[in-house]
Amino acid sequence: MSRLRRALLSIALLVGLVGAVGVTSPAVAAETDILKRLQALPGLTVLEERPVAAPYRFFILSIAQPVDHNRPETGTFQQRFTLLHRGTDRPMVLHTTGYNVPAYAFRSEPTRLIDGNQISVEQRFFTPSRPEPADWSKLTIQQAAADHHRIVTALKRIYAQKWISTGASKGGMTSIYHRRFYPDDVDGTVAYVAPQDVVNAEDSAYDRFFTAVGTAQCRAALDAVQVEALRRRTELVARYQAWATGNGRTFGIVGSADRAFEFMVNGTTWAFWQYSLESDCAGVPPATASSDDIWAWLDLTSGLDSSTDQGVTPYVPYYFQASYQLGYPVVELPHLARLQHYRGQDRAPSYIPKEIVPRFQPFAMDDIDVWVKLFGRRLLFVYGQNDPWGAEPFRLGPGTRDSLTYTAAGANHGANISRLTAEEAATATAALRRWAAVTAPTAFSASSAPAYIPSLDDHNLALDRRFNR
Repeated sequence: MSRLRRALLSIALLVGLVGAVGVTSPAVAAETDILKRLQALPGLTVLEERPVAAPYRFFILSIAQPVDHNRPETGTFQQRFTLLHRGTDRPMVLHTTGYNVPAYAFRSEPTRLIDGNQISVEQRFFTPSRPEPADWSKLTIQQAAADHHRIVTALKRIYAQKWISTGASKGGMTSIYHRRFYPDDVDGTVAYVAPQDVVNAEDSAYDRFFTAVGTAQCRAALDAVQVEALRRRTELVARYQAWATGNGRTFGIVGSADRAFEFMVNGTTWAFWQYSLESDCAGVPPATASSDDIWAWLDLTSGLDSSTDQGVTPYVPYYFQASYQLGYPVVELPHLARLQHYRGQDRAPSYIPKEIVPRFQPFAMDDIDVWVKLFGRRLLFVYGQNDPWGAEPFRLGPGTRDSLTYTAAGANHGANISRLTAEEAATATAALRRWAAVTAPTAFSASSAPAYIPSLDDHNLALDRRFNR
């Protein structure tokens, strides 16, 4: 065989090999090199890549953030976030957690509906995304919004398509705060089950909610088991202290096992409606139930760790924010008045160390409320009918444009678009896809992400008690 023929054969084989592996365009090559593109972004660190279902790639990242965006020279900290990469030709979803970020891959509902990429961001001051030493005065909604703005700005160098922000519960609140200060960072926002406590001292909406939610029989059963638990206080507090001693739990922040027990009982009705459905009312123990049954129900509903140092400490940043700017709901619970030893003390400042209790800023949420009603654009709110956090929702106003709000019948804190009526869900989905500049897929082809991926889609952070209070 001549040298010329061998050379031509080698070229033919090489062309065939390139075609076989699919390296046919610079765009495809760029997609396979997303790791290098991330590593090239200033201030961004790729901590690790983890296996994930096709066609995605999943990265855990961090970015250097100023402790104080108004004075960046005073120091930085590393803020953790994750990336579920679909493709640079797809839109991006900015998922704000409001709490810690899960270290596993998942798709939020908007990410599924637009077949997009997703970043999920840990809120500043939730470990490990906390400056050391921690200057708690820098844990504000505006500083956190600036964190998200810097991440969006950095990643738009790679992801140039439309951006949608989303979040559930405090994460949904956080997504709105980000829009307030940086309204053009994203092209639309879907906020799930997000409360808006405009006037912190006025909480009668929650009291009205608890006199109407569910059936009268269920409400009476919940009241009765709370009353009975406090009547058995001596026995159950001794049991609580013994449990704490045996399990390495302490009550330094709240103050004592007795106070922690009362706070746990106070919260059972709220927790029941937040996480359970009306059909679960059948499992509420009667006042005649054994102490074992009442104890087990308290643990199931509120959680024995809910007021221990070990249970509270991960959420100190939330309670600080609630004490500083967000506000915190206080429910009257008149049926417990004569049995409570610490009436009126079950408030956010009781769940943070006394040395960092801030002075409340009463106009922070008022400012957000005015912005939504006068300047909000492309906002979608979804609430659950039986979710107590929806008693004080975000409300649209005369200046709000291209925005929607829905309440899912019978739903709890896990309400989402899929739980709306078929007509409402279609309208909401159409708005989301319009904002993201995508069309509804008629079928999922080999180049599209499947409509349902169990390992990615069987998560609802609003119902995950590790990430939500």
